[in-house]
Amino acid sequence: MKRQCIPSLFAMLIVLGGQQVLAQDTSLYKTLPPVTISPTNTKVPEKVWKSFEKYFATAENPKWYEANKTYLVKFMTEDNTNKALMTKNGHLIYHISYGYEKNLPEDIRKQVKGSYYDYEITRAIKVTGSGRTIWVVNLEDSKEFILVMLEEGDMEEVQKITKS
Repeated sequence: MKRQCIPSLFAMLIVLGGQQVLAQDTSLYKTLPPVTISPTNTKVPEKVWKSFEKYFATAENPKWYEANKTYLVKFMTEDNTNKALMTKNGHLIYHISYGYEKNLPEDIRKQVKGSYYDYEITRAIKVTGSGRTIWVVNLEDSKEFILVMLEEGDMEEVQKITKS
């Protein structure tokens, strides 16, 4: 009788004790303050506007948003959608340009097509900031989607998803 009780008691302790082990201690994590983005009802500071025009002379239809003491601007250039974040002093923090295969530099396109020759390039996204330029390229064939990232001649496959 004692032998049957001990394994049952042991199993019960594991189950009950395991719940505490699996529980997540949220006291170790800090919550970041919320980022509030709202359309600006006030005029964008002249310093920011002039800097924007200098960086993006061909920009069309800019829409400005204030985001925690910075300015987010969404705009078009030719057939590309763009987003840029600028400080209140007019310094560019980052720029993202959403394009297609035709917007890739020839050397980048050849590098991608050299490794993924049977795939179609469906999107090409250029991210510039902190002195870095990163290309994120979406590829697709009949069986899968692939996401690759290129920076300074190095190409890395970030994600591969099989179509169902």
